[in-house]
Amino acid sequence: MNSFRDRVKLPFHFDGEQLAASLATLEQEYWVDHFVSQNYDGDWAVLPLTAQKGRVHPVLMASAVPGDGCFVPTLFLDKVPYIKGLLERFETKYQSVRMMRLGPLSEIKEHQDYDLDEDSVRIHVPVLTNTEVYFFLDQKRVLMQAGECWYLKLSKPHRVSNKSEFPRVHLVIDLVLNDWLRNLILQA
Repeated sequence: MNSFRDRVKLPFHFDGEQLAASLATLEQEYWVDHFVSQNYDGDWAVLPLTAQKGRVHPVLMASAVPGDGCFVPTLFLDKVPYIKGLLERFETKYQSVRMMRLGPLSEIKEHQDYDLDEDSVRIHVPVLTNTEVYFFLDQKRVLMQAGECWYLKLSKPHRVSNKSEFPRVHLVIDLVLNDWLRNLILQA
């Protein structure tokens, strides 16, 4: 396991209006219910912006085979040039990139993502959020605002509860851990 702190706000801030406009462009697309149904109650859906090469059905695009690192853009990524440009800010290879929506009055149960924090890390960029979204990492709340960029050590226990009447949407990006990214996280 890496030696990073379990939560690090990275030195990027993305335009909340552009993120919301990108989300609006994608709202009518085919969102897939999260495939690990035992990990949540309510509505938790995914819109894949990248997928493993050869996976073309939306359900398959929303999941990944461990160890297969060949990710390619989906047709959805071409519809959101702002997000495409945002990905270029990271000086490393991106893997799974997706919009993740937690519906009103829904929760993601406590779990750990054991496949993270060695060779790849997960970045969260809130797109829509509010004060009634409760994200807990290792039993401590993480307050994230729209447009911020966060590294979260999700190999540790984490859970999310959306107690509001509005959806919470994050852009979630898995990145290959290289020297540039390691230094960025350590220095932030």
